[in-house]
Amino acid sequence: MAGLIGARINPVSSPCNLRRTPHPRFVASRTTVISFNNPLNGAMKPSKPLLVVSASLQQPSKTVSAAKSGNTVPSEDVLKTWRCADAVCFDVDSTVCLDEGIDELANFCGAGKAVAEWTSRAMSGSVPFEEALAARLSLFNPSLQQLQDFLEKRPPRISPGIAELIKELMAKNTDVYLVSGGFRQMINPVALQLGIPLENIFANQLIFNSLGTFLGFNPKEPTSRSGGKATAVQQIRKAHNYTTLVMIGDGATDLEARQPGGADLFICYAGVQMREAVAAKADWLVFDFQELMTPLA
Repeated sequence: MAGLIGARINPVSSPCNLRRTPHPRFVASRTTVISFNNPLNGAMKPSKPLLVVSASLQQPSKTVSAAKSGNTVPSEDVLKTWRCADAVCFDVDSTVCLDEGIDELANFCGAGKAVAEWTSRAMSGSVPFEEALAARLSLFNPSLQQLQDFLEKRPPRISPGIAELIKELMAKNTDVYLVSGGFRQMINPVALQLGIPLENIFANQLIFNSLGTFLGFNPKEPTSRSGGKATAVQQIRKAHNYTTLVMIGDGATDLEARQPGGADLFICYAGVQMREAVAAKADWLVFDFQELMTPLA
């Protein structure tokens, strides 16, 4: 991971595809979970709609980041690649949503501070992601009932402007994916709210037994480990033969997707969290999704 953060790859220019031949949907791997046939354990639509709240947020300082990164003004090659994208993969926590989902769930269960410290280490790339994921979950072992109560009482908060950006991308026949180290049970409502097909979610899966007791997470999901987002993006690209694919996120695991066979472009969204080591190596650093909307007009 350190090598990925320490290296920067110039974006590959590619001609835009004005019309693409539709590809069959690639379905992410799923785990059969034993519980009360509850839709929150899989990719089914929740029986009761969950409110997704849009919210404003004070952004990190642009001045310090711009001085260090020098990539807040995109090059012509970066803009061309962005406009030509036939697929865009979004990170979820601190990108599509304002919060880190696992931190919020942990806080709801009474272990917020300890878990947040592990999250910070994972997102900075200082510890393997799978180690941080297991450690965080072991601090509070959420039950199925706690998860249901959490989703009911604390619905996801959508980042300002993301709904409009995704709508614009879809209007241009650009496929949109959610690639996250978070959990499907918490991401499904977000995808439904934004009109993203559930089969376009690549994320982790919490596992419960028939009594609703927490058992762990599915280690076979690519996003459950370091380098997993890169693997997921490569799978997406290969399955659909996309010409130009872009990854947007805020963390080291998102930066990992920027490699041969993966994303052609990594856009660091720092409107929620500024992670300097990641932002400095991004092809384009943005603080507002409107910055991505303007070139598409």
